[in-house]
Parts: sequence; structure tokens; C-alpha cells
Amino acid sequence: MNLRRTTVALLVTGLVGASAGTAAATPHGAAHGHGIEAGDHAFVDVTTATLWVEPGLDRPVDAPSLTNPVDLDQWNRNMADTETRRWLTGKLETQAVLGSGVAVTEVDGDWAHVVVEGQDTPRDDRGYPGWMPVDQLVENDKFDALVDTRPWAQVTDDKTWLTGTPAGAQPLSEISFNTRLPVLAETPQAVRVALPDGSRAWLEQDAVDVHDQGEQPAAPTGEDLVATGKQFLGLRYLWAGVSAYGFDCSGFTYSVHRAHGVSIPRDSSAQAEYGQDVAVEDLQPGDLLFFAQPGGVGRVHHVGMYIGEGKMIHAPNASESVSIVDWQEWDTDDEFSGAKRMT
Repeated sequence: MNLRRTTVALLVTGLVGASAGTAAATPHGAAHGHGIEAGDHAFVDVTTATLWVEPGLDRPVDAPSLTNPVDLDQWNRNMADTETRRWLTGKLETQAVLGSGVAVTEVDGDWAHVVVEGQDTPRDDRGYPGWMPVDQLVENDKFDALVDTRPWAQVTDDKTWLTGTPAGAQPLSEISFNTRLPVLAETPQAVRVALPDGSRAWLEQDAVDVHDQGEQPAAPTGEDLVATGKQFLGLRYLWAGVSAYGFDCSGFTYSVHRAHGVSIPRDSSAQAEYGQDVAVEDLQPGDLLFFAQPGGVGRVHHVGMYIGEGKMIHAPNASESVSIVDWQEWDTDDEFSGAKRMT
């Protein structure tokens, strides 16, 4: 599809607007997608970008996720039906939140093939690969320098708003949990951050944690990981999701660990090869539980987080939401293949 024509059409019909999950237009120090080519280092310039297995797989219902700005709440509403949502399985690769760095490996018309930094995978040493709209990328050397030199703010609320004033007036865009942006200034109530497009905005101080350059969040306890996971109870599953607009099973466990400065692979099969083995009798809150084929053999296809008392929290499938279950009762086909501790 022609993404630029689609953006214009959606704006005209009102399908893209300043609603929750929408990145509002802001002054730009760098233009969306202009001049992006293979070999560039670029940044995600929308609330959350969705990466596809190949260009052109998208349906009309997916249009709100392909524009700049995006409207991820509208996209989720378009996929209220389970089969419409399940269709994405195997067609999406992953997602990347605002400000994520990517290496551009190929450009084909309105699409760019990128690898997302910070999402480890055995598929590519540089990051997680996939195709995304060129217009959702921006190249900005000044922002790049700020990422490398300034303190940084990480969103700890499920979602929060970028605003034009420290008092929270002039809402600009809603952004996701785990978004990381360079800090330019602080007040007791707000943090001023740089954006990839060259503009500036404010975030509520209580919605973020601020870290010095080179500093990571304090090492978490298992209970810390569980508490973060419980923030998302009731959030609808989204294949490839890594944001507060939807998680898949491994995107959920990856994102919870990343929020606490713990780097683990993006996918469940790779997560199962990482960390320290844990016997069932030694399970502690925060440990990850893996599921393969019946009998616990073959390729791992699912992961959840143990929370204690025989229960786990997980993002199950396209028909369900993040939930807590008795993990042994849930495992009706005897698919449990092992447990790992990542901290």
C-alpha cells in the first residue's frame, strides 16, 4: 500500500487524530523518513512502531498502526474480534517504542528493513529484524548525541503524555511504558525531554524514573518483576507486542525485565536458553516458566512469569489478556519444559 497516501486519507476521514495512542504533530528538526537509506542509524518517531515479516502484508484494519502519527487505540479497536487479531500471528516480527534506535539495512519504496537495537535475538547480532514504514523513522544526529551524553528518563507508568508545558498543559502525544528519552531539564513536577524529531516536550515526574548517563535501574528482586508485570493485568494480547498497547508472551517477559535494566532475549525460544536453570521445587517469584510441545519437548512456544503459590502471570493468546493462572492446571497438555531465573 502507499503509506503516504494512506496517511493523508486517514487524516481527512478522521481515523487518525489526537486520541490516546496517537503521536500528535510537533515541530520537526528532522523530517520523517526523508533521505533514509541503507546503512543509516535512525530512531523510531512514533509512539510504537510495528515491524512486519515483509512489506505489503497489512490489511485496511492495520492502517492506524502504519501512519505517522499512529493511533494504536484505534488499531486495537479494529481488532476486537479474535480472528482479526489472530491473523497477525506469523506476519509481525516485533515492535519498538518511541526513541528506539535502529540500523537501517534496506529501503524498498515506503518501507525500510531495520534491526531494533536492544532486542537480542540469535537471528541477528545487531538486533531484532523486520520491515516498518519509512515515515515512522527519523535520522537526527543531535538526538543521537543527546542519547549518548544526557541523563535519560524511562516511562514507568503504563502510558503517559508528552505535553507542551511542565504543568501538563498542551498534550502532544501519549507514549508507552519503557520509552526512554534524553533529559534536558527537571523541575519537582516534570522532566523536559528531547524527541527524535528534534522537538522538546515535558513528562510528569511521577510517570518516569530518571537515570544518569551510563546508569541502569537498580537490580530488581523477583517481587519487583512481579509487581511490574501486574501493572498490565487485563491488557489484551497482541502478537509481536512490546508496549502498553499489547504484549505477546515473550514481549511481556522481555519488557518487564527491560524496565528493571535486565537484558534478556526478545523471543521465548531464546529466553529458554538464557539465565539459570531452576527446578520446580525451587521456583521463586520472577522466575520464567517455559512451554514446548506435549511432554515438554521440541521448540519452546510460550513463556510466563512465576508469581508464587503455584501461579504465573502471562500474555496467553489473541483471544485473551494478561492474566494470572495456576500454571500446572493451565498446562493441560503437559507442555512445561523448564524454568529459568534471569536475575
